[in-house]
Amino acid sequence: MSGIDHNVLEQVLAGTAEPLLVVRIDQPDWPVALANPAFANITRDEVHDQPFADVIENLAGRELALEVSESVRSQQETSFPVESNSREYLLVLKPVLLGDEETARFYAAYWRGSTSATGGNGAEVHHALLKAKRQIRDLSRDDPVTGLLNGRAFREVFEHDWAVAAREKSRLSVVTFSLEDFDAYVDVFGRHAADSCLRRVGQAIRRCLRRASDVVARPQGACFVALSHASDEEGVRDFAAQISTAVRELGLHHPRSSASKFVTVSFDVAVADAAEEGRNSGEFLDALLGTVAE
Repeated sequence: MSGIDHNVLEQVLAGTAEPLLVVRIDQPDWPVALANPAFANITRDEVHDQPFADVIENLAGRELALEVSESVRSQQETSFPVESNSREYLLVLKPVLLGDEETARFYAAYWRGSTSATGGNGAEVHHALLKAKRQIRDLSRDDPVTGLLNGRAFREVFEHDWAVAAREKSRLSVVTFSLEDFDAYVDVFGRHAADSCLRRVGQAIRRCLRRASDVVARPQGACFVALSHASDEEGVRDFAAQISTAVRELGLHHPRSSASKFVTVSFDVAVADAAEEGRNSGEFLDALLGTVAE
């Protein structure tokens, strides 16, 4: 971290009674850069250099890890109530801006207990305000049918991760899913049932994500798109096939499907070397989604 000696920072954090992590979000998987000694009250596991989403998932479960990951990507302060070792905390996430930066490269994660300086009532008010801000933010970022990221929000995430991958010379994997014969499904069951189907399929895909830092969105119609930092194309295809199986096993009846008596998805996989790719992130994504829409 520029502007302050690393050893000085570690000594300051060591003297802080509040459990605290500092996370790098300008690198793939968001590794934990610093953990103060008080964090040992939360877990004895070694967390340095571990993916932040994995740390949260191990501590508080996958659903919270997914929510935390989506909040970090939005670059806003937010908070979540969590319980660890039979003790309640307020997990507060804050972007850390250095100098004239407009986009944070670091995030601070504070575990604030009931004895923190904020006080009980103050902590509750703080959490309520941040929750309200998060809900307002989600209205503009979420697809209203599925609750997943919408197309615009996904483009923001993809552009950010593309820039990180280009700098780190790593690869990104994108999987597009299309519900097969979905127009026929709508004709048979109507719009409300179709929306319910989209929600269930979207959540099935979300549950299959390998890491909480992976992302799934519904950019348009009967199309879903998943983003991962996995680079092995064969492994990504196996992952996509597992999702396809999970969707079919939902058992959503589709009497006019040409592929099955249940709702199914087809998929396509693209693995990009962002540093070597001749197109920019927008052009790359447009080509993928354009193919799905055809």
